[in-house]
Amino acid sequence: MRILRPTRALKPLATRIAAMMALVFLAACGGGGAAGSAPVATTGEAPAVPAPTPAPTPTPTPTPTPAGITTWSSVKFGGGGYVTGLIFHPTSAHVLYARTDIGGAYRWDQATSAWIPITDGLGFGAAESRFHGIESIAVDPNNDQLVYMMAGMYTFEGNGRLYISSDRGDHWSHVDVPFAMGGNNPGRAMGERLMVDPNKPSTLFYGSRTAGLWKSSDSGQTWSQATSLATTKMSSAQISAAGGGIGVDLVVYDTGTKGSGTATQTIYAAIAPDYVSAAGLSSNLYQSSDGGASWTPVSTPVSGYHIPHMVRAADGMFYVVFTKDTGPGAGGPGRLYKFDGSNWTLLKSEDPASGINFGLGGVSVYGSGATARIALGVTNSWGSWSGQQIVQLSDDGGKTWREIEATMQGETASGWVDDVEIDPSDRDHILHVHGGGIVETRNASSATPSWNGTIGGIEETATIAVATPPAGAPYNFINSAGDVGTWVDTDLTTQPTLAPGLGWSNGNSADMAWSDPLYIAAVGVVNATGVVAGHWSGDGGKTWAAFASLPQGAAQNTSGESNIVVTARNKAVWAPANSVPSYTTNNGATWTATNLPTLAWVGINRGYRLAADRKNPNKVYAYDSGGASWASAGKFYLSTDGGRSFTQSPGATTVGLAPNAWWATALAVNPNVEGELWLADGNAVYHSQDSGATWSKLSNFASSGGAQGASLIALGKAAPGASYSAAIYVVGVIQGVWGVYRSDDGGASWNRFNDDAHQFGGIGVLAADQGIYGRIYFSGTGRGLLYTN
Repeated sequence: MRILRPTRALKPLATRIAAMMALVFLAACGGGGAAGSAPVATTGEAPAVPAPTPAPTPTPTPTPTPAGITTWSSVKFGGGGYVTGLIFHPTSAHVLYARTDIGGAYRWDQATSAWIPITDGLGFGAAESRFHGIESIAVDPNNDQLVYMMAGMYTFEGNGRLYISSDRGDHWSHVDVPFAMGGNNPGRAMGERLMVDPNKPSTLFYGSRTAGLWKSSDSGQTWSQATSLATTKMSSAQISAAGGGIGVDLVVYDTGTKGSGTATQTIYAAIAPDYVSAAGLSSNLYQSSDGGASWTPVSTPVSGYHIPHMVRAADGMFYVVFTKDTGPGAGGPGRLYKFDGSNWTLLKSEDPASGINFGLGGVSVYGSGATARIALGVTNSWGSWSGQQIVQLSDDGGKTWREIEATMQGETASGWVDDVEIDPSDRDHILHVHGGGIVETRNASSATPSWNGTIGGIEETATIAVATPPAGAPYNFINSAGDVGTWVDTDLTTQPTLAPGLGWSNGNSADMAWSDPLYIAAVGVVNATGVVAGHWSGDGGKTWAAFASLPQGAAQNTSGESNIVVTARNKAVWAPANSVPSYTTNNGATWTATNLPTLAWVGINRGYRLAADRKNPNKVYAYDSGGASWASAGKFYLSTDGGRSFTQSPGATTVGLAPNAWWATALAVNPNVEGELWLADGNAVYHSQDSGATWSKLSNFASSGGAQGASLIALGKAAPGASYSAAIYVVGVIQGVWGVYRSDDGGASWNRFNDDAHQFGGIGVLAADQGIYGRIYFSGTGRGLLYTN
């Protein structure tokens, strides 16, 4: 199941926390700014907080992008990540949104029976990758074109954004809000935290993770804390102890009308145990009977529990889930009650027993009264076996229950059943989220409903590294990805099948022998055990075998700052994170350490970035980026004996490579010319034509607006008739505009290759096809792999 999907656009959580700790340390010592070091909102009394200026108009591109040439498509994998919520419009059929923890949001397209990504464009660039963590989505019951979205990846990164769209997510504006969000924090499937008043849709309430309840009276443009509920903003220690803070779980309006023009008076807010404790509240549920002006505690049948979901039926009856743990996949005890505003009636219980610890997650209701259909998600329930519970269904208002998913035909998905929805326009259509996407049944009334994944268009894998082979190889690339492992891709339009078969694992790096691309070496880690795995294939990924041994440092350093390069069949150099690289000449039977210097700890993981010369396999290059922006300058090394021994390049020292983190840097070889190298140090691009002995700095690229000046570089097939032997692609910033840039003349001139509609929350990895001009493979933040034509 999916917990963390690191890419270089979305820095791994451990990296982000370490970086934040370093910033706090520097600030405490009087060095640098403390920006981002305080994870709680900095505003909070009753007066409204003025909204900053909406998203600025982007700076014009420095050179026009050629029209009608490039198309952008997703490489097919299928889901691969945690969808945290499904939001139907209550009255317009087929208007449905999906939010994800790191991969943005999607809208269902009934015409194509697929999902459309709606957070790839303007407002989600490289400096905005954290806004691909979607905390909550709300629709206006009166206007099915209007949708609101709260976004922010982790609470420690600072305050989030409210995105607003009047065309179902095709275009967005945004408002910076005075509270933090945690779209990838624990409890991320709870909610919805954001709600639009059906009767007065200019009124919005939002339940924050760290600063209580907030209200907007002007469609989200300004916000004020509902201080009548609580004025507390959780401290850093409280937030850390709560795993990022849960705060106010959800908001629900008690109304059966819409569009009256008078604000709904009765509102409920569910409060998580961490905020109950921090704010000195007396209940996990509060009610307002005056439109949010004042709040009173509601006596609940259990206390100290989370309320992940609470829904209102047409007759005014509420169905309320209580679960002890946070989730995703929260364990129990769990309870489902119905609540008429005064009285509670128990409908379903889950208690730990005999090693099983089921909890309760999503709930949805269709109809009302004695014939209400209730779908209930049972969480922390792994597998599909007789007696298992995944989705429980009642057709008599909760008196009796039957299991409709476990052991049924099709694709079942247990574990993280944290949101379940009955389609408001079709009671037989039930969907739920899980760690790999969404599944649905369209015949829920059947005695044996059938289930299938409904993930067409959703691509949420997070690639850590991608490697392309020489032209003519029987595969397109090797994808090393978080949580789903290593895959050899032979068809961009179908789910890959060639893999080492490690299950829930991170693929950290892979490479192939350029003269013999059927030989592949791949390294990663099995997530369930933390065991590092090195594998090789001699037939292009059809069969795999494990390396007989591991190099020094590999077993202890499992993070993605590691990589491996292949010089020839059976020969490779492996650089584990935080370690001295080692080489093998016997297919991993033994490993010998190189003479490269030990890497000093700089507060976050670091590693040597390796590259093998494709014309002369005796040459191996090693780049030490310094590890962090506050560390020592970057260094470059050359081996002429296949990676056994290295010498440092004085030319790289002279040119002054900027220190930077692993994720912000790249090293690429021109596969057509021996000794020709391109390097991105996070700020600028450097070029060497003598195996790294000397370097020239390109003046085009420079960091700006929070985006790295040059973080990725790849070389692919040259343009027909081009003056240079390869097309060069750089992810970076030219004249203040971030994007993908291409040069066909060896870096003399550059054109922006992408546009504002194709930003993908930033780009984390990049590789270029050696047989098709204009084709690159790249990752967006939580958006899987994409490619161009």
